Amino acid sequence: MKPETSTPCSCGSGGACQEETQKARRGFLGVAAAGLAGVMLAPGVRLIEVAQAAPNPAAPPAGATAGASPKVRWGMLVDTSKCTPGCNACVTACQTENGLPTKPGPTDAQWIRKVDIKEIRTGKAHSLPVMCQHCAEPPCVDVCPTGASFKRADGIVLVDKHICIGCRYCVMACPYKARSFVHEPQTKQKPDVPRGMGTVEGCTLCVHKVDKGESPACVTACAAAGYGAIAFGDLNDPNSEISKRVAQYSTRQLREDLRLDPGVRYQGL
Repeated sequence: MKPETSTPCSCGSGGACQEETQKARRGFLGVAAAGLAGVMLAPGVRLIEVAQAAPNPAAPPAGATAGASPKVRWGMLVDTSKCTPGCNACVTACQTENGLPTKPGPTDAQWIRKVDIKEIRTGKAHSLPVMCQHCAEPPCVDVCPTGASFKRADGIVLVDKHICIGCRYCVMACPYKARSFVHEPQTKQKPDVPRGMGTVEGCTLCVHKVDKGESPACVTACAAAGYGAIAFGDLNDPNSEISKRVAQYSTRQLREDLRLDPGVRYQGL
């Protein structure tokens, strides 16, 4: 057999045409995947259009969302000494705010959950909420084949449901089990929180509220319940309450060994 040889491009670009052809082929594969997904936001409303899966060179870069500033790093601080095991105010508030099932079944989405842990050596118990940790180095973004999982300039990790094909790579990559797959058609959705069958979702830090200058629903509910266990704010602002508390008290990130730099910190662990 004769070894394969590459034929120079007639345009004289030195192989640039071949590179463009490869890009086009990758774009075609993305189009095919989206066509197979056929995700529906609601009956009669198609969420994924075939053309949207192809790379769009004119689209703004991830993080260029209105309201997101690279000078800001939104984060949460959970004081586990104030978090009561029997309290689910944060979970209920999340469900109400985002139109999630109030009594989630085995396959229903749950953006925040309460977890009880105990130190083996000391026997000390903690109850704490766990949600998307909004990592600075999010593995869900790294494995997403379409760019649907992305991190805004202000650190909030989101899913663009217009290009999510429901492959669930991000679900497997998340070490916090913080993402859910939507198995059923969605009705009575909240205008600010679109959801769609066949897509992946997770805690958004109530981005629709944050962009209006408000706090996430779980933070407000925890304060209203009289516990005040969750602080929210700009981790890059040394004058913010959360930054002052992080500087004053010892805090930890879940799975610090992974070096993902989560935006959610825990005090008292």
